[in-house]
Amino acid sequence: MAAVLSVLSLAACAPPPPDGPTLTTRAGYEAVQDGEFFIQSVEERHLAGGHAREEVDYAGTESPGSIVVDTFTRRLYFVLEDGRAVRYAIAVGREGLSFRGTGVIGRKAEWPSWQPTANMIRTRPDLYAAYAGGLPGGLENPLGARALYLYRNGRDSYFRIHGTIENASIGRATSAGCIRLFNQDAMDLYNRTEMGARVKVRSLAESLALEGPFMDDAFGLAVPETSENIAQKERDKIVVAEREAQAVRDAAIAAENAAVEAERADRRRLAACRRQGIGPDDCPQPEVLEEVTTG
Repeated sequence: MAAVLSVLSLAACAPPPPDGPTLTTRAGYEAVQDGEFFIQSVEERHLAGGHAREEVDYAGTESPGSIVVDTFTRRLYFVLEDGRAVRYAIAVGREGLSFRGTGVIGRKAEWPSWQPTANMIRTRPDLYAAYAGGLPGGLENPLGARALYLYRNGRDSYFRIHGTIENASIGRATSAGCIRLFNQDAMDLYNRTEMGARVKVRSLAESLALEGPFMDDAFGLAVPETSENIAQKERDKIVVAEREAQAVRDAAIAAENAAVEAERADRRRLAACRRQGIGPDDCPQPEVLEEVTTG
């Protein structure tokens, strides 16, 4: 599972903003018991920057009840009446970039099971072969609490809109997967969406016309491409580089300390053997030596 989750986690592995994790106080993102599964609250740091769902003005032409996915801005809209929509932040994986145009919701599932495609198994058997038979729904399942399945011409397109346990991925490009939301948002969208609802996945031209240009900031989050954000990205790159350098230094210190402690432990082992009249070549490892000295 760790291997699969690592594949479905962040492709943009930049460090998160400096603030530590805090429990959210925002309505709709609290911890929730959903049947037999307990979903943790979304940390406040993951909701910053417009990542919490919000009802907004909507300029598109799609009819109420439709879903609009914008992979370039990493936003998803559920269209309401009177020029309004609910906007959600999303993460977009490789599979989410493979579909453009329209389809319909042909299936909805609560705590869906997951099964890698034949192509996934063929290209990465080291990651996916163990799950060829499928993975039951649950907290460790990469599809999260809810999933909406997009169909085109009566057939499954393998384009999914689903929840995730990787809250830090929201707003970012990911290494695999389709369109993911916070589990709380996936549940909200699921409850709003009717079977057969129309889904529109925007092209780049459509995204630019309605949203304007977007870019990735230094942390891999999609933000409007403004002069202010461009300048902020350059400043944040310095912060990211400093953190990465500090992480390397910390790892080197930890490795050095571990080596020193291992050397001390080995000296203690050899000293214990000498007291028992055991030569260095025959001196057992600590766990065996303990049995010898205490048995």
